[in-house]
Amino acid sequence: MMSFCDHCEGQRFDRARVLRALRQLRRDLGGGRGGRENQVIEKALRAVKALDIPHLEIVDDTDGVVH
Repeated sequence: MMSFCDHCEGQRFDRARVLRALRQLRRDLGGGRGGRENQVIEKALRAVKALDIPHLEIVDDTDGVVH
């Protein structure tokens, strides 16, 4: 099983929450494929799925510099 550092695990959790909220909004609005609202939500879903969130690593020997 793959494990993630605390930062990456938090980012995955946050991203999943945003995706769930957008999907719920789509359902609340009727979930049809034709409406302008649905097109906007679909674009938002694709944008969130495509996010490349960089991994942050604290290097102990450089006084906590994040790179």
